[in-house]
Amino acid sequence: MIRVCIVCEGMTEAEFVRTCMSRYFMGNGLNVFPVLLQAPSGGHRGGRVTVQRLVKFMSHQYHQTDRITTLVDFYGFQDRGTRSCEQLEQDIGEQLPESKYDKRFVLPYVQVHEFEGLLFSKPDAFKCVGDGWNQQVHEKLMDVRKEFPSPEDINGGQQSAPSKRILSIFGPGNYSKVVHGPLIAEVIGIDAMRRECPRFNAWIEKIAAWGK
Repeated sequence: MIRVCIVCEGMTEAEFVRTCMSRYFMGNGLNVFPVLLQAPSGGHRGGRVTVQRLVKFMSHQYHQTDRITTLVDFYGFQDRGTRSCEQLEQDIGEQLPESKYDKRFVLPYVQVHEFEGLLFSKPDAFKCVGDGWNQQVHEKLMDVRKEFPSPEDINGGQQSAPSKRILSIFGPGNYSKVVHGPLIAEVIGIDAMRRECPRFNAWIEKIAAWGK
């Protein structure tokens, strides 16, 4: 089995990799597993993602696995400035020196705009949240989805990022990102997300190419 390390910025993404992605790639000869992005002190500080921090952490992890990629949100990039996802990915790759890394086995990936956008691939799947679910909530989730060409296009403003929309629709205390996000993703399935989210699909295809 080829080991594929996915560097994740938070527990929600890590659980998604552990419960959904690892199972999805198992038949492809890939052992996909998450590693949480950590500070130099060893502590985890999710949401404080920079190009330099990712490069440094990937450098430490690179020789402990066969392949390495990332799952971090564009929304949370502290030093993105005017750079696009593609530019951030390119900058991460360029800061990993050619002499030390086989670039065929390194795949920087930035999720637009954040992980929760993928969950809008199938709004019906939010039913598994249970508390707070009703017809009005379903309609509001559907309205968000219909507003954009793809779940990946749901924008990343301070109050309009996908996760903020979900929390607002369900109301206080009903939705937990870490608990419900991966559960909803499991109900939706990777293939459904791939059909709805072209950028995510391209990433999955590149990981699959590392397999058999």
